[in-house]
Amino acid sequence: MIISSATDFRAAAQRRLPPFLFHYLDGGAGAEQTLRSNVDDLQAVKLRQQVLRGSEQLDLSVQWFGQQYGLPMALAPVGLTGMYARRGEVQAARAACARNIPFIQSTVSVCPLAEVASQISQPIWFQLYVLKDRGFMRDVMRRAWELGARTLVFTVDMPVPGARYRDAHSGMSGANGPLRRVLQALCHPRWALDVGVFGRPHDLGNISTYRGHATGLADYIGWLGENFDPGITWQDLQWIRDEWQGQLVIKGILEPGDAQDALAFGADGIVVSNHGGRQLDGALSTAQALPAIAAAVKGKMTLFADGGVRTGTDVFRMLALGADGVLLGRAFVYALACQGQAGVERLLSIMEKDLRTNMVLTGVKAVSEICADQLHRPSAGQ
Repeated sequence: MIISSATDFRAAAQRRLPPFLFHYLDGGAGAEQTLRSNVDDLQAVKLRQQVLRGSEQLDLSVQWFGQQYGLPMALAPVGLTGMYARRGEVQAARAACARNIPFIQSTVSVCPLAEVASQISQPIWFQLYVLKDRGFMRDVMRRAWELGARTLVFTVDMPVPGARYRDAHSGMSGANGPLRRVLQALCHPRWALDVGVFGRPHDLGNISTYRGHATGLADYIGWLGENFDPGITWQDLQWIRDEWQGQLVIKGILEPGDAQDALAFGADGIVVSNHGGRQLDGALSTAQALPAIAAAVKGKMTLFADGGVRTGTDVFRMLALGADGVLLGRAFVYALACQGQAGVERLLSIMEKDLRTNMVLTGVKAVSEICADQLHRPSAGQ
């Protein structure tokens, strides 16, 4: 199969992965309206083609929190990445390091922090959920800091799990889930050998380190469900801002008022995100929410966005809508599932080429110049 885009990687990943893993990655909450809107609304953003602007020398670099990066992208935190390729978090982190972009490791990663940090030459960014177990939160922040992490991405849009119906149908959850997963693995022998056999241990590395014993996939949903805290408020989280001495990014913002609350809280950045359409079905798409949030806080904090990004053109669109940087989620995991580290690096190269093409054809010489001026606004009557 010829792979030239994230869409091609998705199709290849669907063939390679057991259905419970593919649909866990690919699915969203409820009827998946927000999941679809993330893609459709972003692709509906029209760009202004402007030619003969002398854009031969392009600067795709960005600076976030005093660090220079080669592209305006980062690999988003995705739970269970290590189930999509052998020691998947390590492979993804190596790819990010090779392209000089951040890798954000999930709380619920398969590979523990120490394993990933030991395999790359740049500091990881670490993602943390709001959990009832404050001891776990303090312990994992301490370990992340000791391992060189200086940016904490704090996810606030998951006080309760979204209604992800696909998981019950696919075998990720529901009746006879463990048996169904085993049977599916047997029907996908390449994945079963590469990841199922040689990718062990299949536990939640960060949680197992804290608990002192293995926390396997069978415990995954149950542990998270018991530890979500729907009663949490900004005031309840002030201890995190007080204890974390590095950069703090709040992930899961869709309203300008919440963005301003995050700024008042002391956040250094936010991620405009609806959790990839996996939480509140019917919520705004990121492309819809981003402009108003940018109008409220851009220039006062670093503004990231995710949701529906599949191409370098989508990255350009997010930047033009007001983001300072773009997080890649599903797109990089599709590539990882197909070709491991090489697949992620290949995806980033494809997206970089797309981004360069967009910059030339809109007359932009540097990522820092991308703004609403590059968006097409139809005149009256069009």
